[in-house]
Amino acid sequence: MATEVDNKPLTAATEEEKKPEQPVAAEKKEDSSAAAAAVTATEGDKKPATGEGAGENHAAADTGAGGDGAATSAEQAAAPAAKKEKEVKPLVHKANFEKDVVYLYQFTRTPLLPSMSPYCLKVETWLRLAGLKYENVDHKLKLRSKKGQLPFVEVNGEEIADSAIIIKELAQRYEKDLDAALTQEQRNIAHAMISMLENHLIWVLLFWRSKNPDQMIKGYKVNLQHALGSRLPNAVLNFLFKFQFGRKYLQGAKKVKAQGLGVHKPEEIEEFGKQDLKVLSELLADKPFFFGDEPTTLDCVAFSVLAQVHYISDEVKYALKEFMQENCPNLVGHVSRIKERCFADWDDICTKLDLNAHLPKPEPETKENKEGADSEKTAEQDKNESEKELEKDNSNEKTEKKEEKPEKAAVEENKEKEEAAAK
Repeated sequence: MATEVDNKPLTAATEEEKKPEQPVAAEKKEDSSAAAAAVTATEGDKKPATGEGAGENHAAADTGAGGDGAATSAEQAAAPAAKKEKEVKPLVHKANFEKDVVYLYQFTRTPLLPSMSPYCLKVETWLRLAGLKYENVDHKLKLRSKKGQLPFVEVNGEEIADSAIIIKELAQRYEKDLDAALTQEQRNIAHAMISMLENHLIWVLLFWRSKNPDQMIKGYKVNLQHALGSRLPNAVLNFLFKFQFGRKYLQGAKKVKAQGLGVHKPEEIEEFGKQDLKVLSELLADKPFFFGDEPTTLDCVAFSVLAQVHYISDEVKYALKEFMQENCPNLVGHVSRIKERCFADWDDICTKLDLNAHLPKPEPETKENKEGADSEKTAEQDKNESEKELEKDNSNEKTEKKEEKPEKAAVEENKEKEEAAAK
């Protein structure tokens, strides 16, 4: 949470300060404005992967700095110069970035679906449908955007936060508008449906998660040790998670209540969710996607939310999942179609929990090359052993010759003695 120090109001300069150096006063205002612009979202937005449904609110900071109406033309010319000098390029986490590669910061994988956050899954699904080159950054849930949110992306040294803004900015920048073929009426329907999904159905899901933390961990088979990048045993992490979640629950419950949903009874909230699913099902009808044969942004958003319901483990009973399976089979089919179209690496993602299963991996050493290398190594070893044996033989031969010389000399000496005696 941003501290009060970050949100200091702009202090008015005294007349004595203003008279001699107006440009300096303008410079001070720019510093204060930059501090105001650094205000992040509330603490509730900086929670772990257990409350992603409310993890992306659209918080905004007031970055405007008041101007001096009595400034002269010379002072007005000096102010932009001071502003230009003070403008600093925002720092990004990925310093050695590759041009036009989208670096995505999101939650870790789970064994049942790529992300427990509908917002993160929405962005990754859109990136795949748009065909943009992207890479997930493994940050072990330690990083947030300047707005305090996940997901966020970095592209060409610039940060873009909030899933809706990410999609809008990247679609314009790279001319990848999935809704280009829609009529105005279809765009209006899509806008209404996305609002229902993200401002209503997600809150129904969040209410269930906040009420049932044990069921949530079990339902998504969350491995906290992997998710948090911790070496502590999962039993300890589960205990700490429940303790921490208990403290966070009141905040989550307050948010659900403030949104308007939390004032109702659980069975009433469940009914709201069923009504949302029924509306989506009727809009989809028997079409492969909501507006025909090709997926649009609405399909990305619907998939990212419906997958959170559909892929809850069968070990956990959840009324919305049962309702969708029994009464909205076309929505189940829609989830499967988006999965097949966008996530050919789904099994690798969920079994290996690989953030970048879509990126090519270095080819492993082939068996033939390995056998060839082993054969070459064996031949070299044989050669070395032969050389060693040859050296040993030569050494023995020299030793034998040295031993033969004294024996030969002794024989000759005895022969000479025998000849002398005979004379």
